[in-house]
Amino acid sequence: MENLSRYALFAVLTWVVLWVVLRAPLSGRKIRAQTPPAAQLALEFLISLRSIAVFAISAAAMSLMSHVGFYPLSHLAHGWGLVWYGASLGLMIVGHDAYYYWTHRAMHRWGPARPLHRRHHLSHNPSPFTAYSFDVGEAALMAGFVMLWPLVVPTAFSVIPLFVVHQIARNTLAHCGYELMPATREGRPLLDFLTTTTHHDLHHASAGSNLGLYFTWWDRWMGTENPDYHAAFARAVRRVAPDVSGIVPAQA
Repeated sequence: MENLSRYALFAVLTWVVLWVVLRAPLSGRKIRAQTPPAAQLALEFLISLRSIAVFAISAAAMSLMSHVGFYPLSHLAHGWGLVWYGASLGLMIVGHDAYYYWTHRAMHRWGPARPLHRRHHLSHNPSPFTAYSFDVGEAALMAGFVMLWPLVVPTAFSVIPLFVVHQIARNTLAHCGYELMPATREGRPLLDFLTTTTHHDLHHASAGSNLGLYFTWWDRWMGTENPDYHAAFARAVRRVAPDVSGIVPAQA
């Protein structure tokens, strides 16, 4: 029930606030002119419930594994104080970004893994409900990170709900359809090391690029950032687009 309530809080609230309440004030920040049909939103929501069921099963498995001593590092981390508590949350977020980039890249480039990600990309024009619209295999792969991380990095179990809240919030905003990141005078993202809604929207439009979840690091290190990203962001925030001539497109 906790997974369901967190998802409902962020996905439904994001939809209500951005797509209903602030629709007119934010019209200049809407990335695409078209709005996904109601049938797409309803189907994504129902499929998201299936993903949440997978996450709930993995959480129950973790609880059982903890009771039989599978997570000694988690119990150790409880005695390491508040500094490590905060650091372990940050490490988990950074670690998940790397895990997501490479598993996501595999689901696009490695033939046997491609079917796992097919459902998600049926949402060509994403919505807040696209965030958890996964096939069962992809949901299990995402749950796998949470199960594996405390086995190798001392992380208190109470850190995990905070990580999940961050993951849901960032994932929902990445699919929300409105560019919310403040822009510099040049029309670039104010915090350019963070992914933006435009960054991930380009991934749904051109699936071979922009594979990162929270940070732009891996896409830039590995040459998979869409060369139109900064120009697209500038358009989304109604600023003059930077010159991107001469940039070699990322390979799909």
